[in-house]
Amino acid sequence: MKKRIVFLVVLLSVGGLVLTAFAGREGAAKRGGKPLRLIYWNIQNGMWDGQPDNYTRFVDWVKARRPDVCVWCEAATIYLDSTDKPMPKEDRYLPEHWSELARRYDHKYVFLGGWRDDYPQVITSRYPIEEVARITGNTDTLVSHGAGWARLKVRGKVLNLVTLHTWPQAYGFKVPVEERERSRAAHEGDHYRRTEMEYICSHTIGTVPAEVAAGEYWLMMGDFNSRSRVDNWVYHYLEDDTRLLVHDYIRENTPYLDLVHERHPNDFYTTTGGRARIDYVYCTRPVLDCVVSDSIVSDEYTTPVRNPRKISNFWHPSDHRPIQVDFRL
Repeated sequence: MKKRIVFLVVLLSVGGLVLTAFAGREGAAKRGGKPLRLIYWNIQNGMWDGQPDNYTRFVDWVKARRPDVCVWCEAATIYLDSTDKPMPKEDRYLPEHWSELARRYDHKYVFLGGWRDDYPQVITSRYPIEEVARITGNTDTLVSHGAGWARLKVRGKVLNLVTLHTWPQAYGFKVPVEERERSRAAHEGDHYRRTEMEYICSHTIGTVPAEVAAGEYWLMMGDFNSRSRVDNWVYHYLEDDTRLLVHDYIRENTPYLDLVHERHPNDFYTTTGGRARIDYVYCTRPVLDCVVSDSIVSDEYTTPVRNPRKISNFWHPSDHRPIQVDFRL
């Protein structure tokens, strides 16, 4: 008899390390072989926090977790060490040197998604990566921070990985300063994020008939800069609140499932330094059925700490928390 999801919240304390981990599905646990580990993380400004020590703490943390695939959001160097002053373009280490950095945690393969500003996403992997698309939009819809679509072949299965980072502001994209208050009041930022999501989905999973995609291995992850209706028991927004538009579109128009919510429907886990879940891993049912564990990692290193000098909106090591998922394919 197929059992329902069982989850445990386990607090592991080893040398100050605290990790919230969730146990997985019995069906997936019965599959043989070592699980495939995915880590997604918005590392804020190209891991600005890690620049002074040449990313040593960052690399040590990643190596200790032994991921097979990583997706890094905000994967470009922008600022000088310990300041919010822009670094000269010619001195910026990332994204140009991601291959070098990834080799330090034993990843040989790198894919840079659509890069149209300072906030691209990067995939690094132990497995070869097939580039499918770098997404930046068109003349009608610009994808503000770009998106990417890549494939990995793992144990005979083809995994489609879609990465994204939507527009972050309450005002609309490219709205001039003098118009921003009006734009905020009209919720144009929320509507723009919805437009970006429609574009990204239509150019990735939407290129495949829905009934076919639902049976394939698809994951979509990133910083969505938006809240989901499934968490509205925490936020208490009105039913027609525009802040819910992005995830309403995904839930109503794609075969994607919200991985964390599907496995823990009665719990809420922030992915930021505050109380907001704006980072998500979406997946199709075949992927969800392979999950053996998932966690929002809040340990001694990754728990966000506000910059004590209040430099811009910078945190250490990031203003977001990583998401880790283990699959048994």
